[in-house]
Amino acid sequence: MNQNHQPLVHGGDWAGYSEEYGTQPLDFSANVSPLGVPQGVKQAIAAAAETADRYPDPLCRSLCRKLAVHERLPESYVLCGNGAADLIFRAVLAKRPQKALLPAPAFAEYEAALTACGCQVEYYFLREENDFRLDEGFLQAIVPGIDMVFVCEPNNPTGVSSPREFLLRAAEQCSRCGALFMLDECFGDFLEEPEVHTLKNDLAEFPNLVILKAFTKLYAMAGVRLGYALCANSQLVEAMRQAGQPWGVSSLAQAAGEAALDETAYVERVRQMVLQERPWMMEQLTNLGLRVVPGEANYLLFRCPVPLIQPLRQRGILLRSCSNYHGLDENWYRTAVRTHEENIRLIQALNEVIR
Repeated sequence: MNQNHQPLVHGGDWAGYSEEYGTQPLDFSANVSPLGVPQGVKQAIAAAAETADRYPDPLCRSLCRKLAVHERLPESYVLCGNGAADLIFRAVLAKRPQKALLPAPAFAEYEAALTACGCQVEYYFLREENDFRLDEGFLQAIVPGIDMVFVCEPNNPTGVSSPREFLLRAAEQCSRCGALFMLDECFGDFLEEPEVHTLKNDLAEFPNLVILKAFTKLYAMAGVRLGYALCANSQLVEAMRQAGQPWGVSSLAQAAGEAALDETAYVERVRQMVLQERPWMMEQLTNLGLRVVPGEANYLLFRCPVPLIQPLRQRGILLRSCSNYHGLDENWYRTAVRTHEENIRLIQALNEVIR
């Protein structure tokens, strides 16, 4: 197969579009801040280029110190990686689970890492009539013999979150069963009250809990590749560190991460834009006769019986098909929430295609 047309697991294939059309698309297929890389981050990357002739600090000491202050946690809890996906693979390699439990639909890299290590994967299928929310049945599926459990909050691609009390019960059930609880909070900053929802302040109580975060979405740093894990279990943190390559985070990425943590005004602009635009997009998509899941992040999942990918692509717009998610079919799509002007372009294009 021609690699230019090879189907990819994730969205954000601007390069394939550019190869085909010779121009850049309006990309709604990747859930990244539409405000672009913060200016301070650009400057930090440029400045770091002066020292690119040296190996990066394999322990990311300076960045870990700053992250610890940012998260109000001990520095020993922090492990940096080449994006959250890198840390997912590191955790699986460190744990070497025999059997794992995943909600479906969910982020594809959980399954990819597990199957790469020969782990048996069990799925708990979320129900559309319940807006794909986790329920009591998921807790009951965490039984002895399950070595690892992944949960994304809010979930990707549905955008829905679970009550904090439910997540604590999941952590407790994992603890009773000896399972490692991987809680992916990469989209948590887009919730209305992130600090109320996170379990980071409960890490000391649950040594079997690992929280995943990334700079990718909130800071528009997808190409930089930088994420981090938070865990109180020092042995597990070290095992995850040993499970990856020694220089997994470049010196440029480390500098970019430190600069990003100072971009508080930028973060507030992104959050407010999403909080304002998401309800508008939900209303517009609903008015088109589409079934829209009431998401809480910077993207929305919706169902449309009319094929959308190619017609929108021909109009210069990329959308995420969700046909390769377990529990969804070719009628489901995910769209990012972007600026108002860009969102209008998407709605106008959808109106042309659907009607």
